[in-house]
Amino acid sequence: MNTTLKQLKNIRSENCISIILNTHRTKPDYLKDALQLKNLIKDAENRLMADTDKKTAQNLVKRLKDLAEQIDHSQNLESLILFVNKNTAEYTRLPISVVNRVVIDDTFATRDLIRAMHIEANYYVLVLSQEKVRLIEASNNKVVKEFGNPFPMDNKQEMSRSQPESSLAARQTNLIAEFFNQVDKELNHIRHSNPLPVFICSLEENYSEYLKIADQKQTIFEVYLNKNQISHKNHDIVSEAWRVIEEYLGKQNNKRKAELEKAVTENKFLSDTNEIWKAITEGKIQTLFIEQGLFQPAIMENDEIIYVSEDQRSDTDVIDDIYDELIEYNMSYGGDVVFLPKGELTKFNGFGAITRY
Repeated sequence: MNTTLKQLKNIRSENCISIILNTHRTKPDYLKDALQLKNLIKDAENRLMADTDKKTAQNLVKRLKDLAEQIDHSQNLESLILFVNKNTAEYTRLPISVVNRVVIDDTFATRDLIRAMHIEANYYVLVLSQEKVRLIEASNNKVVKEFGNPFPMDNKQEMSRSQPESSLAARQTNLIAEFFNQVDKELNHIRHSNPLPVFICSLEENYSEYLKIADQKQTIFEVYLNKNQISHKNHDIVSEAWRVIEEYLGKQNNKRKAELEKAVTENKFLSDTNEIWKAITEGKIQTLFIEQGLFQPAIMENDEIIYVSEDQRSDTDVIDDIYDELIEYNMSYGGDVVFLPKGELTKFNGFGAITRY
């Protein structure tokens, strides 16, 4: 997901089409997803035919349909996004619910990718023992998948029992470190294409030993599940892991809220959209705060943001979601975004920003 975001967020061209829809994991529900996608592609076609020349519209619609044909809906998660323009055609599945919509703009609508990274906890669970290691990808309390080859990894190293006891203990420690090092290399190979954080499920002594050899310690959660669950079912492991992570993330989110409250008292907080837009272009915004589920179509006129009604969302020159646009710009300046539950920014109309100075 993070790789997809990096690839897409800097693309700027005419007719960047994002088709966003909720999907289903299980049969028979996922059998309806193809029809839902087909209807949204038809919506995109109607808008393209109205706003671009016929040849361009037909080429883009063909790219959409060809991409849709590649999707195996039996592998669906909670949602699906298609990204298509004249040079790009790819899709990604997300483990979050979305608002079904078609977005046609000069950039792709990547807000749901960002939201999935910040709201939903997508992570790997490394189930660690000295004899065997499993790897599970999870989203919140749900199993996305358990990895096969080279996982589960067995510790096949043997040790001579004829050595003195002190030498035996030292050798045992070295063999465990070697095994954990092999595991870490395989884990980081997988993380290269999908760099999610890692949560370790293991006894304390193994957790400590693994941290000694880990190449990317900064990507490992500071909390862990102090249990040996190597033989447990993956959904039971993830369920327990999520309880630990949820408490940890709750504390982290409270810290971000404290930053917001402090910024308000120090007059380093903006809530007017046009003031925020101007500050972003000047590189002054550190963090954007936005309520979940908030969308707003708008137009840019003389470098000023003007809100328009939902009925005008499909009109030419209308930006489908101005908040998505501002999030994208702010990230390009090195800023970040925090999504808060609905109602927590009511007095700011759901949107605000902390300035750097």
